[in-house]
Amino acid sequence: MYTIKEMPFQERPRERLAIHGVESLSNAELIAILIRTGCSKSSAIDVSSAIIHEMDDLGELRHKTLQELSSFEGMGPAKAMTILAAIELGKRVLNPQKEVIRITSPKEVYHLLKDDISLLKQEVLYVLFLDLKSNLISKKQVFVGSLNQSLVHPREVFKYAVKYSAFQIILVHNHPSGDTEPSTQDIEVTKRFIEAGKMLQINCVDHVIIGKNGYLSVMDYIRRK
Repeated sequence: MYTIKEMPFQERPRERLAIHGVESLSNAELIAILIRTGCSKSSAIDVSSAIIHEMDDLGELRHKTLQELSSFEGMGPAKAMTILAAIELGKRVLNPQKEVIRITSPKEVYHLLKDDISLLKQEVLYVLFLDLKSNLISKKQVFVGSLNQSLVHPREVFKYAVKYSAFQIILVHNHPSGDTEPSTQDIEVTKRFIEAGKMLQINCVDHVIIGKNGYLSVMDYIRRK
């Protein structure tokens, strides 16, 4: 029997993956990396090859049960579980089931982020990136510290909006004091982002300030004034 350890170093599956990339490996070598070891009679590649040869095509592997995989010589439940886990992970990577979160009001913004930022000792600025239907694409912390026009530059935010193909954004930051009354800087930063968004055709639809026990929409505050 020719074990993996007896192979020339650069021909071993793990080493070839590191040098040439995962695409360079055969199906048997990929499975061998997952199961790690064979048995006294067969190497990990031999065990993997036996599994593959038992099927008409590799796609059948996703229908194998724990018991079926465990029954191959050199396998067992632990190795079979590893293969099944890898198959399931692959499915989830290719078809992610992402919860759709729709943001249509400052209240929804507050409930989304209050646990993250309402009790922080320093100010942080989050940005919510939304699609055309106000569904959340991503949320990202972009700044730590008191809001200041010279420090919080729109380009640092809108580069992510472009990356995520966002149609609109919402600024969110906290007031550690607990008071949600907007400062002059808060209002000026909001207006600056609105104007920058117009140039890029990415709407800055609101700026929500979160305190210890509540929230305030800067856009509503500006309209009231």
